[in-house]
Amino acid sequence: MEEKEQQLFTQLKKLDTEQRNRSTLEIDLADSLEIARLINTEDQKVAKEVEKKLNEVAQAIDLVKEAFDAGGRLIYAGAGTSGRLGILDAAECPPTFGSDPGQVIGLIAGGKEAVFEAQENAEDFEENGREALREANLSVNDIVCGLAASGRTPYVHGALKEADDMGCHTIFVTTVPGEQITIDVDVLIDIPVGPEVIMGSTRMKSATAQKMVLNMITTGANIRRGKVYENVMVDLQLSNQKLHERSKRILMMFADIDYDKAEEYLEAADGHVKTALVMVLGGLDREDARQKLEENNGFIRKALQNINS
Repeated sequence: MEEKEQQLFTQLKKLDTEQRNRSTLEIDLADSLEIARLINTEDQKVAKEVEKKLNEVAQAIDLVKEAFDAGGRLIYAGAGTSGRLGILDAAECPPTFGSDPGQVIGLIAGGKEAVFEAQENAEDFEENGREALREANLSVNDIVCGLAASGRTPYVHGALKEADDMGCHTIFVTTVPGEQITIDVDVLIDIPVGPEVIMGSTRMKSATAQKMVLNMITTGANIRRGKVYENVMVDLQLSNQKLHERSKRILMMFADIDYDKAEEYLEAADGHVKTALVMVLGGLDREDARQKLEENNGFIRKALQNINS
């Protein structure tokens, strides 16, 4: 065995995610219901582990919000399942929060082909991660979030090192204990989920943990930027009929108006739900409503308070 292979073998052997789960040693003998029960029992442990890292998640939310305020981007970098989770979170932000499609982007080892078909060897080189960020025109205002269940993926380490060299803030989301991590970042979110139901299958508990964290980071940053009123997403893009109808329901719910009136306000606001809400709740025309939102950094609550004060 070559020295590099020996080092990798030794690293993997020590990782928590590569250990055997004592609770599922006989899963190969289980019927379908017992398989489902065993998986569900392990999944229930994930949220408890995430709970232990809420302070670190909050730090990440603050950094991402600051990056957005400065015109920067959140750039995810991962391989395999972790990389796909970053791409999924990035893709869901524009329709949910009305954000620019380029504000959150996901990079995956192996490029777009790896989203649909594994390109496993692409993750083995740090230079690939560095090059991916160069191709993305990394700027000092961007923030880079590395995603790696094992904590050791060279592609992810390369991306984080490139970001650090550029002077960007960095976040690392992993599912092994922090003491197994060998790279320095601004915020380490280590969620040690323990051995997987099936040894080494990090598409299971590890993926669930990472998805939970990414949901909190981008949702939290967008809440802090005025994208939510009370607990309703009000900056959504009307990109399909479902979202168009949801927008009318939001207006009906907050303003106590009927369906046709909601449609009128939505059209008058050029399809911008936040503007329509300030118009109807504040008794303003479109231009005054837009100005009030701008003066209050997009926060509907603050805009309405200033109208009524």
